[in-house]
Amino acid sequence: MNTPISALLDRKGSVVFSVPSNVTVCDAVNEMNRHRIGSIVVLENSSPIGIFTERDVLRRVVGEGVDPKRTPVNQVMTARPITITPETTIEQTMTLFAEKNCRHLPVLVNGKLVGLISIGDISRWMADTTRAEAEHLKNYIAGGYGA
Repeated sequence: MNTPISALLDRKGSVVFSVPSNVTVCDAVNEMNRHRIGSIVVLENSSPIGIFTERDVLRRVVGEGVDPKRTPVNQVMTARPITITPETTIEQTMTLFAEKNCRHLPVLVNGKLVGLISIGDISRWMADTTRAEAEHLKNYIAGGYGA
C-alpha cells in the first residue's frame, strides 16, 4: 500500500482525455461517451482548471435543468479538484477517495497534468495484488518457492 501512484500510471498509461473550458456540456459529454470514460479534465491554456464527471452531469446539469447545448462546461464542472502527485501512495489515495467522496483524481507534476487515477484503478490494483499474493502463498505452501 506504500506503492506510489506512479506505478499505477506506468501500468495503465498516462493518457488523459480533456476538453477546453469553453466547450458545451453536450460536447464534453459526447467526448466522455466516445472514450467510454466517467470524467474528463477541463483545460484552460493547457492547464487543468477542473474536472467534469458523470456526477456533475446528474447534479449540476440534469438536476438543475441546465441546457447542455448552451452551457459551457466550465460553469458546471468541479473547479479546482483535489489533485495528487505521482509520489502519493495508494493508501493515501484510497483515504482521499473515502474522505472526500470523489472517484477521480488528476495527477500533477509542477502544475502539469501527467495522469488521472480513478477509484476503479485502485480497486483493480488491489485485486491484482491480492491475487498475486494468494498465488505466491499457495505456491509456497505447496513447496514451489523457497522462503
